[in-house]
Amino acid sequence: MRRSVKAFISRGEAKYVAECLEIGVVTQGATLDETISNLQEAVALFLEGEDPAEFDLDPNPSLLITYELEPAHHVR
Repeated sequence: MRRSVKAFISRGEAKYVAECLEIGVVTQGATLDETISNLQEAVALFLEGEDPAEFDLDPNPSLLITYELEPAHHVR
């Protein structure tokens, strides 16, 4: 069983977007902190009343978040 749900956060045009492809959860937020909070809530709501074992998850999985950053561009 997996101990964590993997999430990927990327920067959209006006918002941050978070996706947990393994369980089909997607959310967004205006700030990174808001997006993470929304992600925690969305995953909790998704798993509420579900048996985490059906998703090959431990009873209380954590979130493992990957954040995509653009490289810094240096102007010469």
